[in-house]
Amino acid sequence: MIYKLLKKRFATKVIVVILIVCLIPTVSTSFFFYYAASNIVKENVRESSLQIARQAADSLNYIISTGSDMSNLIYSNERIQEIVKQNSNENIPISEFEANQEYITSFLNSNIYSSSFVRIIYILKDEGVSWGSGTFSPYKLSQVNLQELSWVKDSVQKDGELVWQGLQYDKFTGAGENTELVLSISRVMKDFNNLENIAYIQVCLDGNAILDKINQLKLGKTGRFFVVDDTGMIMIDSNLQNINNPVQNKALRKHILSDELEFQYKEDIPYYGVKQEMANGWSIVGVVPISEITGELTTIQRITILASILFGILSIFIGILIAKRVTEPVNVLTRQMKLVGKGNFNVRTNVKSIDEIGMMSIQFNRMINQVEQLVKQVKEEQFQKQEAELRAIKHRINPHFLFNTLSTIRWLVKFNQTERTNAALSALSSLLEANMGKTGTFVTINEELEIVKKFMVILQIRYEQNFILKTQFERGVEDFLIPRMIIQPIVENAIFHGIVPTDKKGTISIIGRNITDGVEIEIRDNGIGFEIDALKKLQQATNRTNSFVGIGLRHVYDSVKLYFHKDSKVELESSQEGTIVRLILRSKTRGGDHV
Repeated sequence: MIYKLLKKRFATKVIVVILIVCLIPTVSTSFFFYYAASNIVKENVRESSLQIARQAADSLNYIISTGSDMSNLIYSNERIQEIVKQNSNENIPISEFEANQEYITSFLNSNIYSSSFVRIIYILKDEGVSWGSGTFSPYKLSQVNLQELSWVKDSVQKDGELVWQGLQYDKFTGAGENTELVLSISRVMKDFNNLENIAYIQVCLDGNAILDKINQLKLGKTGRFFVVDDTGMIMIDSNLQNINNPVQNKALRKHILSDELEFQYKEDIPYYGVKQEMANGWSIVGVVPISEITGELTTIQRITILASILFGILSIFIGILIAKRVTEPVNVLTRQMKLVGKGNFNVRTNVKSIDEIGMMSIQFNRMINQVEQLVKQVKEEQFQKQEAELRAIKHRINPHFLFNTLSTIRWLVKFNQTERTNAALSALSSLLEANMGKTGTFVTINEELEIVKKFMVILQIRYEQNFILKTQFERGVEDFLIPRMIIQPIVENAIFHGIVPTDKKGTISIIGRNITDGVEIEIRDNGIGFEIDALKKLQQATNRTNSFVGIGLRHVYDSVKLYFHKDSKVELESSQEGTIVRLILRSKTRGGDHV
Protein backbone atom coordinates (compact mmCIF):
# COMPACT_ATOMS: atom_id res chain seq x y z
CA MET A 1 0.00 0.00 0.00
CA ILE A 2 2.80 2.40 0.92
CA TYR A 3 4.64 1.52 -2.31
CA LYS A 4 1.56 2.25 -4.45
CA LEU A 5 1.00 5.55 -2.64
CA LEU A 6 4.56 6.62 -3.28
CA LYS A 7 4.18 5.84 -6.99
CA LYS A 8 1.42 8.39 -7.31
CA ARG A 9 2.94 11.67 -8.38
CA PHE A 10 0.73 13.98 -6.35
CA ALA A 11 1.01 11.89 -3.21
CA THR A 12 4.79 11.79 -3.59
CA LYS A 13 4.92 15.56 -3.82
CA VAL A 14 2.72 15.88 -0.77
CA ILE A 15 4.99 13.54 1.16
CA VAL A 16 8.04 15.54 0.09
CA VAL A 17 6.32 18.78 1.03
CA ILE A 18 5.29 17.43 4.41
CA LEU A 19 8.82 16.20 4.98
CA ILE A 20 10.32 19.56 4.12
CA VAL A 21 7.70 21.62 5.92
CA CYS A 22 7.77 19.56 9.11
CA LEU A 23 11.30 18.24 9.30
CA ILE A 24 13.35 21.28 8.38
CA PRO A 25 11.49 23.80 10.58
CA THR A 26 11.47 21.28 13.41
CA VAL A 27 15.21 20.75 13.13
CA SER A 28 15.75 24.50 12.85
CA THR A 29 13.61 25.13 15.91
CA SER A 30 15.40 22.40 17.83
CA PHE A 31 18.77 23.84 17.00
CA PHE A 32 17.45 27.27 17.89
CA PHE A 33 16.59 25.89 21.29
CA TYR A 34 20.02 24.31 21.51
CA TYR A 35 21.74 27.51 20.52
CA ALA A 36 19.70 29.64 22.94
CA ALA A 37 20.10 27.14 25.78
CA SER A 38 23.84 26.80 25.10
CA ASN A 39 24.31 30.55 25.31
CA ILE A 40 22.34 30.69 28.54
CA VAL A 41 24.34 27.84 30.08
CA LYS A 42 27.68 29.33 28.99
CA GLU A 43 26.73 32.79 30.24
CA ASN A 44 25.52 31.43 33.57
CA VAL A 45 28.71 29.38 33.97
CA ARG A 46 30.83 32.37 33.08
CA GLU A 47 29.05 34.78 35.42
CA SER A 48 28.92 32.21 38.20
CA SER A 49 32.65 31.46 37.91
CA LEU A 50 33.59 35.14 37.84
CA GLN A 51 31.31 35.81 40.81
CA ILE A 52 32.93 33.00 42.79
CA ALA A 53 36.38 34.43 41.98
CA ARG A 54 35.28 37.93 43.02
CA GLN A 55 33.82 36.62 46.26
CA ALA A 56 37.02 34.69 46.94
CA ALA A 57 39.15 37.78 46.29
CA ASP A 58 36.94 39.91 48.56
CA SER A 59 37.15 37.30 51.32
CA LEU A 60 40.95 37.06 51.13
CA ASN A 61 41.27 40.85 50.80
CA TYR A 62 39.45 41.20 54.12
CA ILE A 63 41.87 38.82 55.82
CA ILE A 64 44.88 40.52 54.22
CA SER A 65 43.64 43.97 55.19
CA THR A 66 43.36 42.74 58.79
CA GLY A 67 47.05 41.87 58.72
CA SER A 68 48.14 45.11 57.05
CA ASP A 69 46.05 47.16 59.50
CA MET A 70 47.68 45.35 62.40
CA SER A 71 51.14 46.04 60.95
CA ASN A 72 50.27 49.74 60.54
CA LEU A 73 48.98 49.87 64.12
CA ILE A 74 52.27 48.56 65.51
CA TYR A 75 54.39 50.64 63.11
CA SER A 76 52.67 53.87 64.18
CA ASN A 77 52.80 53.17 67.95
CA GLU A 78 55.21 55.77 69.27
CA ARG A 79 55.66 54.14 72.67
CA ILE A 80 56.65 50.82 71.11
CA GLN A 81 59.14 52.69 68.93
CA GLU A 82 60.66 54.38 71.99
CA ILE A 83 60.89 51.06 73.84
CA VAL A 84 62.59 49.40 70.87
CA LYS A 85 65.14 52.23 70.69
CA GLN A 86 65.73 52.32 74.47
CA ASN A 87 66.14 48.57 74.70
CA SER A 88 69.73 48.81 73.55
CA ASN A 89 70.55 51.31 76.31
CA GLU A 90 72.13 49.47 79.22
CA ASN A 91 71.43 52.35 81.68
CA ILE A 92 67.66 51.79 81.76
CA PRO A 93 66.41 51.06 85.29
CA ILE A 94 65.27 47.48 85.80
CA SER A 95 61.76 48.56 86.79
CA GLU A 96 61.38 50.62 83.63
CA PHE A 97 62.85 47.81 81.53
CA GLU A 98 60.40 45.26 82.97
CA ALA A 99 57.48 47.67 82.51
CA ASN A 100 58.47 48.14 78.87
CA GLN A 101 58.64 44.40 78.30
CA GLU A 102 55.26 43.93 79.94
CA TYR A 103 53.70 46.69 77.81
CA ILE A 104 54.86 45.29 74.47
CA THR A 105 54.01 41.68 75.35
CA SER A 106 50.58 42.69 76.60
CA PHE A 107 50.01 44.89 73.55
CA LEU A 108 50.87 42.08 71.13
CA ASN A 109 48.81 39.45 72.94
CA SER A 110 45.74 41.68 73.30
CA ASN A 111 45.76 42.40 69.58
CA ILE A 112 46.07 38.70 68.80
CA TYR A 113 43.01 37.91 70.89
CA SER A 114 41.03 40.77 69.32
CA SER A 115 41.47 39.44 65.76
CA SER A 116 40.22 36.09 64.51
CA PHE A 117 42.70 36.00 61.63
CA VAL A 118 45.94 37.39 63.13
CA ARG A 119 47.76 34.40 64.61
CA ILE A 120 51.19 35.67 65.70
CA ILE A 121 52.98 39.05 65.90
CA TYR A 122 56.75 39.57 66.18
CA ILE A 123 58.94 42.62 66.76
CA LEU A 124 62.46 41.32 66.08
CA LYS A 125 65.88 42.95 66.42
CA ASP A 126 69.29 41.94 65.18
CA GLU A 127 70.68 42.41 68.68
CA GLY A 128 69.12 42.71 72.11
CA VAL A 129 65.61 41.79 73.18
CA SER A 130 62.95 40.79 70.67
CA TRP A 131 59.24 40.36 71.36
CA GLY A 132 56.51 38.04 70.17
CA SER A 133 52.96 37.09 71.03
CA GLY A 134 51.84 33.78 72.50
CA THR A 135 54.56 31.15 72.89
CA PHE A 136 57.35 33.15 71.25
CA SER A 137 60.67 31.29 71.58
CA PRO A 138 63.75 33.57 71.88
CA TYR A 139 65.84 30.40 71.68
CA LYS A 140 64.59 29.59 68.18
CA LEU A 141 65.26 33.17 67.18
CA SER A 142 68.82 32.92 68.46
CA GLN A 143 69.45 29.94 66.14
CA VAL A 144 69.06 32.03 62.97
CA ASN A 145 70.77 35.05 61.49
CA LEU A 146 68.00 37.53 60.69
CA GLN A 147 70.04 39.21 57.99
CA GLU A 148 70.16 35.95 56.02
CA LEU A 149 66.37 35.55 55.92
CA SER A 150 64.77 36.44 52.59
CA TRP A 151 61.89 38.39 54.13
CA VAL A 152 64.33 40.53 56.13
CA LYS A 153 66.30 41.36 52.98
CA ASP A 154 63.11 42.21 51.13
CA SER A 155 61.89 44.36 54.03
CA VAL A 156 65.14 46.32 54.11
CA GLN A 157 65.00 46.77 50.34
CA LYS A 158 61.40 48.03 50.43
CA ASP A 159 62.30 50.46 53.21
CA GLY A 160 59.14 50.39 55.30
CA GLU A 161 56.68 49.03 52.76
CA LEU A 162 54.86 45.75 53.34
CA VAL A 163 56.48 42.49 52.23
CA TRP A 164 54.16 39.52 51.61
CA GLN A 165 55.23 35.88 51.81
CA GLY A 166 53.43 32.70 50.83
CA LEU A 167 52.09 30.13 53.26
CA GLN A 168 54.79 28.66 55.48
CA TYR A 169 55.33 27.18 58.93
CA ASP A 170 56.20 29.70 61.60
CA LYS A 171 59.82 29.49 62.76
CA PHE A 172 59.81 31.16 66.17
CA THR A 173 56.85 29.74 68.12
CA GLY A 174 56.80 27.00 70.78
CA ALA A 175 59.42 24.65 72.01
CA GLY A 176 58.80 21.77 69.64
CA GLU A 177 58.33 21.28 65.92
CA ASN A 178 57.11 24.21 63.81
CA THR A 179 53.44 23.40 63.13
CA GLU A 180 51.81 26.84 62.91
CA LEU A 181 50.84 27.44 59.25
CA VAL A 182 50.89 31.20 58.62
CA LEU A 183 50.81 33.87 55.92
CA SER A 184 53.29 36.54 56.98
CA ILE A 185 53.34 40.30 56.39
CA SER A 186 56.69 41.93 57.19
CA ARG A 187 58.28 45.37 57.19
CA VAL A 188 61.10 47.29 58.87
CA MET A 189 60.33 49.53 61.85
CA LYS A 190 61.94 52.93 61.47
CA ASP A 191 63.03 55.58 63.92
CA PHE A 192 60.74 58.49 62.97
CA ASN A 193 63.44 60.95 63.98
CA ASN A 194 66.26 59.78 61.68
CA LEU A 195 64.49 57.11 59.55
CA GLU A 196 67.00 54.45 60.54
CA ASN A 197 65.90 50.81 60.69
CA ILE A 198 65.52 49.75 64.34
CA ALA A 199 63.59 46.46 64.14
CA TYR A 200 61.46 44.18 61.99
CA ILE A 201 57.68 43.78 62.32
CA GLN A 202 56.13 40.50 61.22
CA VAL A 203 52.36 39.87 61.39
CA CYS A 204 51.40 36.23 60.75
CA LEU A 205 47.87 35.48 59.57
CA ASP A 206 46.15 32.15 60.26
CA GLY A 207 47.15 29.95 57.29
CA ASN A 208 44.63 27.22 58.09
CA ALA A 209 41.78 29.76 58.12
CA ILE A 210 42.91 31.06 54.73
CA LEU A 211 43.04 27.52 53.31
CA ASP A 212 39.56 26.84 54.72
CA LYS A 213 38.27 29.91 52.88
CA ILE A 214 39.75 28.71 49.59
CA ASN A 215 38.67 25.09 50.07
CA GLN A 216 35.08 26.20 50.62
CA LEU A 217 34.97 27.57 47.07
CA LYS A 218 33.49 25.20 44.51
CA LEU A 219 34.17 25.35 40.79
CA GLY A 220 32.71 22.28 39.15
CA LYS A 221 33.36 18.96 40.92
CA THR A 222 37.17 18.85 40.93
CA GLY A 223 38.04 22.50 40.32
CA ARG A 224 40.41 24.25 42.70
CA PHE A 225 41.60 27.74 43.63
CA PHE A 226 45.10 28.97 44.42
CA VAL A 227 46.84 32.35 44.79
CA VAL A 228 49.86 33.61 42.83
CA ASP A 229 51.96 36.75 43.00
CA ASP A 230 52.59 39.12 40.09
CA THR A 231 55.40 36.88 38.76
CA GLY A 232 53.33 33.70 38.61
CA MET A 233 54.79 32.24 41.83
CA ILE A 234 52.28 30.22 43.90
CA MET A 235 51.72 31.86 47.30
CA ILE A 236 48.65 30.02 48.65
CA ASP A 237 47.62 26.47 47.70
CA SER A 238 46.05 23.57 49.57
CA ASN A 239 48.96 21.50 48.25
CA LEU A 240 51.77 23.02 50.33
CA GLN A 241 54.45 21.51 48.07
CA ASN A 242 53.45 24.03 45.40
CA ILE A 243 54.11 27.05 47.64
CA ASN A 244 56.92 29.37 46.45
CA ASN A 245 57.14 27.47 43.16
CA PRO A 246 56.15 28.90 39.76
CA VAL A 247 53.05 27.64 37.97
CA GLN A 248 54.31 24.63 35.99
CA ASN A 249 51.92 24.76 33.03
CA LYS A 250 53.35 27.39 30.66
CA ALA A 251 50.03 28.11 28.99
CA LEU A 252 48.32 28.60 32.35
CA ARG A 253 51.12 30.83 33.59
CA LYS A 254 50.90 32.97 30.44
CA HIS A 255 47.18 33.51 31.02
CA ILE A 256 47.73 34.30 34.71
CA LEU A 257 50.30 36.99 33.88
CA SER A 258 47.97 38.57 31.29
CA ASP A 259 45.01 40.87 31.95
CA GLU A 260 42.44 38.18 31.16
CA LEU A 261 39.67 37.56 33.69
CA GLU A 262 38.78 34.17 32.17
CA PHE A 263 40.62 31.87 29.82
CA GLN A 264 41.03 28.34 28.53
CA TYR A 265 44.14 26.21 28.33
CA LYS A 266 45.09 22.59 27.91
CA GLU A 267 46.87 20.28 30.30
CA ASP A 268 45.99 16.62 29.77
CA ILE A 269 42.46 17.79 28.99
CA PRO A 270 40.98 21.23 28.22
CA TYR A 271 40.59 23.46 31.30
CA TYR A 272 38.63 26.60 32.02
CA GLY A 273 40.09 29.24 34.32
CA VAL A 274 39.11 32.48 36.03
CA LYS A 275 41.29 35.06 37.73
CA GLN A 276 40.70 37.99 40.09
CA GLU A 277 43.33 40.41 41.34
CA MET A 278 43.65 41.02 45.09
CA ALA A 279 44.42 44.17 47.05
CA ASN A 280 48.10 43.32 47.65
CA GLY A 281 48.88 42.69 43.97
CA TRP A 282 48.40 38.93 44.12
CA SER A 283 45.72 37.12 42.09
CA ILE A 284 43.39 34.27 43.00
CA VAL A 285 43.07 31.73 40.18
CA GLY A 286 40.43 29.03 39.75
CA VAL A 287 40.76 26.16 37.25
CA VAL A 288 38.36 23.33 36.37
CA PRO A 289 38.03 20.79 33.52
CA ILE A 290 35.75 22.26 30.86
CA SER A 291 33.79 19.01 30.69
CA GLU A 292 32.59 19.52 34.29
CA ILE A 293 30.96 22.88 33.62
CA THR A 294 29.60 22.22 30.12
CA GLY A 295 28.11 18.77 30.70
CA GLU A 296 24.61 20.22 30.38
CA LEU A 297 25.38 21.24 26.80
CA THR A 298 26.03 17.61 25.85
CA THR A 299 22.66 16.62 27.26
CA ILE A 300 20.95 19.45 25.37
CA GLN A 301 22.71 18.42 22.18
CA ARG A 302 21.57 14.82 22.52
CA ILE A 303 18.00 15.85 23.22
CA THR A 304 18.08 18.16 20.20
CA ILE A 305 19.28 15.41 17.86
CA LEU A 306 16.81 12.90 19.27
CA ALA A 307 13.94 15.39 19.00
CA SER A 308 14.88 16.13 15.39
CA ILE A 309 14.96 12.44 14.50
CA LEU A 310 11.63 11.79 16.19
CA PHE A 311 9.96 14.72 14.51
CA GLY A 312 11.37 13.62 11.14
CA ILE A 313 10.00 10.09 11.51
CA LEU A 314 6.65 11.44 12.65
CA SER A 315 6.49 13.77 9.66
CA ILE A 316 7.16 11.01 7.13
CA PHE A 317 4.65 8.67 8.77
CA ILE A 318 1.88 11.28 8.81
CA GLY A 319 2.65 12.33 5.24
CA ILE A 320 2.39 8.76 3.94
CA LEU A 321 -0.90 8.07 5.73
CA ILE A 322 -2.86 11.21 4.97
CA ALA A 323 -1.04 12.87 2.07
CA LYS A 324 -4.06 13.87 0.01
CA ARG A 325 -6.28 15.36 2.66
CA VAL A 326 -3.63 17.26 4.61
CA THR A 327 -2.14 19.31 1.81
CA GLU A 328 -3.88 22.57 2.62
CA PRO A 329 -3.56 22.33 6.43
CA VAL A 330 0.12 21.54 5.99
CA ASN A 331 0.54 24.61 3.78
CA VAL A 332 -1.06 26.74 6.47
CA LEU A 333 1.18 25.20 9.11
CA THR A 334 4.17 25.67 6.85
CA ARG A 335 3.56 29.39 6.51
CA GLN A 336 3.27 29.77 10.27
CA MET A 337 6.48 27.83 10.85
CA LYS A 338 8.34 30.03 8.38
CA LEU A 339 7.30 33.06 10.36
CA VAL A 340 8.59 31.42 13.53
CA GLY A 341 11.84 30.58 11.74
CA LYS A 342 12.21 34.33 11.04
CA GLY A 343 11.80 35.13 14.74
CA ASN A 344 8.11 36.05 14.91
CA PHE A 345 6.78 34.31 18.04
CA ASN A 346 3.40 36.04 17.96
CA VAL A 347 1.97 33.72 15.27
CA ARG A 348 -0.56 31.04 16.16
CA THR A 349 -2.07 28.36 13.93
CA ASN A 350 -5.82 28.14 13.39
CA VAL A 351 -6.02 24.75 11.65
CA LYS A 352 -9.19 23.07 12.88
CA SER A 353 -8.96 19.32 12.64
CA ILE A 354 -9.41 16.34 14.92
CA ASP A 355 -6.68 14.28 13.27
CA GLU A 356 -2.89 14.40 13.56
CA ILE A 357 -2.64 17.76 11.74
CA GLY A 358 -4.97 19.30 14.30
CA MET A 359 -2.81 17.88 17.06
CA MET A 360 0.29 19.28 15.37
CA SER A 361 -1.39 22.68 15.26
CA ILE A 362 -2.13 22.53 18.99
CA GLN A 363 1.38 21.36 19.84
CA PHE A 364 2.83 24.07 17.63
CA ASN A 365 0.95 26.76 19.52
CA ARG A 366 2.06 25.26 22.83
CA MET A 367 5.64 25.18 21.64
CA ILE A 368 5.53 28.86 20.62
CA ASN A 369 4.00 29.74 23.99
CA GLN A 370 6.87 27.95 25.70
CA VAL A 371 9.41 29.76 23.54
CA GLU A 372 7.77 33.08 24.33
CA GLN A 373 7.82 32.31 28.05
CA LEU A 374 11.47 31.29 27.79
CA VAL A 375 12.39 34.58 26.10
CA LYS A 376 10.51 36.53 28.78
CA GLN A 377 12.28 34.51 31.47
CA VAL A 378 15.70 35.26 29.95
CA LYS A 379 14.90 38.99 29.78
CA GLU A 380 13.68 38.97 33.38
CA GLU A 381 16.84 37.19 34.56
CA GLN A 382 19.02 39.73 32.76
CA PHE A 383 17.03 42.56 34.31
CA GLN A 384 17.34 41.07 37.79
CA LYS A 385 21.05 40.57 37.27
CA GLN A 386 21.57 44.23 36.36
CA GLU A 387 19.46 45.31 39.31
CA ALA A 388 21.64 43.19 41.59
CA GLU A 389 24.78 44.80 40.18
CA LEU A 390 23.35 48.26 40.75
CA ARG A 391 22.44 47.41 44.35
CA ALA A 392 25.93 46.01 44.95
CA ILE A 393 27.53 49.19 43.62
CA LYS A 394 25.22 51.33 45.73
CA HIS A 395 25.94 49.56 49.03
CA ARG A 396 29.60 48.47 48.83
CA ILE A 397 31.04 52.03 49.02
CA ASN A 398 29.25 52.85 52.31
CA PRO A 399 31.07 50.21 54.45
CA HIS A 400 34.37 51.33 52.90
CA PHE A 401 33.73 54.97 53.81
CA LEU A 402 32.45 54.13 57.29
CA PHE A 403 35.39 51.77 57.94
CA ASN A 404 37.95 54.49 57.14
CA THR A 405 36.17 57.01 59.34
CA LEU A 406 35.75 54.63 62.29
CA SER A 407 39.41 53.59 61.97
CA THR A 408 40.34 57.24 62.49
CA ILE A 409 38.09 57.54 65.53
CA ARG A 410 39.46 54.25 66.92
CA TRP A 411 43.00 55.64 66.59
CA LEU A 412 42.01 58.81 68.39
CA VAL A 413 40.35 56.87 71.22
CA LYS A 414 43.41 54.59 71.47
CA PHE A 415 45.62 57.57 72.23
CA ASN A 416 43.11 59.39 74.46
CA GLN A 417 42.57 62.26 72.03
CA THR A 418 39.25 63.15 73.69
CA GLU A 419 38.73 66.57 72.14
CA ARG A 420 39.57 65.40 68.62
CA THR A 421 37.48 62.27 69.14
CA ASN A 422 34.45 64.36 70.07
CA ALA A 423 35.02 66.59 67.04
CA ALA A 424 35.34 63.55 64.75
CA LEU A 425 32.20 61.90 66.14
CA SER A 426 30.28 65.18 65.78
CA ALA A 427 31.39 65.49 62.15
CA LEU A 428 30.52 61.84 61.47
CA SER A 429 27.09 62.27 63.08
CA SER A 430 26.43 65.35 60.97
CA LEU A 431 27.62 63.52 57.84
CA LEU A 432 25.43 60.47 58.49
CA GLU A 433 22.45 62.70 59.19
CA ALA A 434 22.92 64.46 55.84
CA ASN A 435 23.46 61.20 53.95
CA MET A 436 20.69 59.15 55.59
CA GLY A 437 18.19 61.97 55.15
CA LYS A 438 18.15 61.32 51.41
CA THR A 439 16.31 58.54 49.69
CA GLY A 440 16.98 56.86 46.35
CA THR A 441 20.15 56.14 44.42
CA PHE A 442 20.77 59.65 43.07
CA VAL A 443 21.51 63.01 44.65
CA THR A 444 22.27 66.39 43.14
CA ILE A 445 25.87 67.51 42.77
CA ASN A 446 25.15 70.22 45.36
CA GLU A 447 23.97 67.59 47.88
CA GLU A 448 27.06 65.47 47.16
CA LEU A 449 29.27 68.52 47.84
CA GLU A 450 27.65 68.97 51.26
CA ILE A 451 28.68 65.40 52.08
CA VAL A 452 32.22 66.12 50.81
CA LYS A 453 32.51 69.22 53.00
CA LYS A 454 31.48 67.31 56.12
CA PHE A 455 33.84 64.46 55.23
CA MET A 456 36.78 66.87 54.84
CA VAL A 457 36.24 67.95 58.44
CA ILE A 458 36.89 64.33 59.49
CA LEU A 459 39.96 64.12 57.27
CA GLN A 460 41.41 67.31 58.80
CA ILE A 461 41.07 65.75 62.23
CA ARG A 462 42.55 62.48 61.00
CA TYR A 463 45.65 63.92 59.37
CA GLU A 464 46.05 67.17 61.38
CA GLN A 465 46.30 69.17 58.16
CA ASN A 466 44.23 71.95 56.66
CA PHE A 467 42.31 71.12 53.46
CA ILE A 468 40.60 73.84 51.45
CA LEU A 469 37.68 73.10 49.11
CA LYS A 470 37.10 75.46 46.17
CA THR A 471 34.10 75.05 43.84
CA GLN A 472 33.19 76.68 40.54
CA PHE A 473 30.08 75.57 38.63
CA GLU A 474 28.28 76.80 35.57
CA ARG A 475 24.60 77.52 35.95
CA GLY A 476 22.45 74.40 36.37
CA VAL A 477 25.36 71.99 36.97
CA GLU A 478 24.79 71.77 40.73
CA ASP A 479 21.28 70.40 40.13
CA PHE A 480 22.49 67.53 37.90
CA LEU A 481 21.68 64.12 39.40
CA ILE A 482 24.58 61.75 40.10
CA PRO A 483 24.88 58.46 42.06
CA ARG A 484 25.60 58.83 45.77
CA MET A 485 29.24 58.96 46.90
CA ILE A 486 30.77 59.36 43.43
CA ILE A 487 32.76 62.55 44.15
CA GLN A 488 33.64 61.76 47.78
CA PRO A 489 35.98 58.79 47.00
CA ILE A 490 37.93 60.95 44.52
CA VAL A 491 38.36 63.72 47.09
CA GLU A 492 39.41 61.15 49.71
CA ASN A 493 42.04 59.65 47.37
CA ALA A 494 43.29 63.13 46.43
CA ILE A 495 43.82 63.97 50.10
CA PHE A 496 45.24 60.60 51.18
CA HIS A 497 47.53 59.91 48.21
CA GLY A 498 48.26 63.45 47.04
CA ILE A 499 48.11 66.03 49.82
CA VAL A 500 48.79 64.10 53.05
CA PRO A 501 52.31 62.98 51.94
CA THR A 502 53.27 66.67 51.48
CA ASP A 503 52.46 67.37 55.16
CA LYS A 504 51.26 70.82 54.03
CA LYS A 505 47.99 72.64 53.57
CA GLY A 506 46.20 71.29 50.52
CA THR A 507 43.57 72.58 48.12
CA ILE A 508 40.83 70.61 46.36
CA SER A 509 39.19 72.40 43.41
CA ILE A 510 35.94 71.09 41.93
CA ILE A 511 34.82 72.64 38.63
CA GLY A 512 31.53 71.82 36.89
CA ARG A 513 30.71 72.54 33.25
CA ASN A 514 27.69 71.89 31.05
CA ILE A 515 28.25 69.62 28.05
CA THR A 516 25.93 68.08 25.49
CA ASP A 517 23.49 65.72 27.24
CA GLY A 518 25.31 65.96 30.55
CA VAL A 519 28.00 67.61 32.64
CA GLU A 520 31.77 67.52 33.09
CA ILE A 521 33.11 67.50 36.64
CA GLU A 522 36.81 68.19 37.22
CA ILE A 523 38.44 67.48 40.60
CA ARG A 524 41.95 68.95 41.02
CA ASP A 525 44.42 68.75 43.88
CA ASN A 526 47.81 70.30 44.53
CA GLY A 527 49.34 67.09 45.87
CA ILE A 528 52.41 65.13 44.80
CA GLY A 529 50.77 63.43 41.81
CA PHE A 530 51.26 59.86 40.58
CA GLU A 531 54.34 58.21 39.18
CA ILE A 532 54.14 57.49 35.46
CA ASP A 533 53.73 53.71 35.88
CA ALA A 534 51.02 54.07 38.51
CA LEU A 535 49.16 56.64 36.39
CA LYS A 536 49.24 54.34 33.35
CA LYS A 537 47.80 51.48 35.38
CA LEU A 538 45.01 53.70 36.70
CA GLN A 539 44.22 54.99 33.20
CA GLN A 540 44.10 51.42 31.86
CA ALA A 541 41.93 50.34 34.79
CA THR A 542 39.03 52.68 33.94
CA ASN A 543 37.37 50.13 31.67
CA ARG A 544 38.51 46.93 33.37
CA THR A 545 37.28 44.99 36.34
CA ASN A 546 40.71 43.45 36.92
CA SER A 547 42.91 46.20 38.36
CA PHE A 548 44.64 47.30 41.49
CA VAL A 549 42.32 50.23 42.18
CA GLY A 550 40.66 50.44 45.56
CA ILE A 551 37.00 50.13 46.50
CA GLY A 552 36.35 53.88 46.28
CA LEU A 553 37.74 54.42 42.79
CA ARG A 554 36.22 51.15 41.58
CA HIS A 555 32.85 52.47 42.80
CA VAL A 556 33.35 55.57 40.62
CA TYR A 557 34.24 53.52 37.53
CA ASP A 558 31.33 51.10 37.97
CA SER A 559 28.81 53.88 38.67
CA VAL A 560 29.79 55.78 35.52
CA LYS A 561 29.57 52.58 33.48
CA LEU A 562 26.18 51.40 34.79
CA TYR A 563 24.28 54.65 35.36
CA PHE A 564 25.36 56.77 32.40
CA HIS A 565 25.65 56.58 28.62
CA LYS A 566 28.40 54.41 27.17
CA ASP A 567 30.24 57.57 26.01
CA SER A 568 30.66 58.64 29.63
CA LYS A 569 34.12 58.08 31.08
CA VAL A 570 36.66 58.80 33.81
CA GLU A 571 39.89 60.56 32.79
CA LEU A 572 43.01 60.95 34.93
CA GLU A 573 45.95 63.32 34.55
CA SER A 574 48.82 63.80 36.97
CA SER A 575 52.04 65.77 37.29
CA GLN A 576 54.27 67.16 40.01
CA GLU A 577 51.76 70.00 40.46
CA GLY A 578 48.94 67.62 41.34
CA THR A 579 46.30 65.29 39.92
CA ILE A 580 43.17 65.93 37.84
CA VAL A 581 40.24 63.49 37.76
CA ARG A 582 37.68 64.37 35.10
CA LEU A 583 34.18 62.83 35.11
CA ILE A 584 32.37 63.13 31.77
CA LEU A 585 28.79 62.16 32.55
CA ARG A 586 26.19 61.90 29.78
CA SER A 587 22.57 60.88 30.29
CA LYS A 588 21.60 57.40 29.10
CA THR A 589 19.19 58.93 26.55
CA ARG A 590 21.14 60.81 23.87
CA GLY A 591 19.86 62.19 20.61
CA GLY A 592 16.50 60.45 21.04
CA ASP A 593 18.05 56.98 21.21
CA HIS A 594 17.53 55.15 24.47
CA VAL A 595 20.63 53.24 25.57
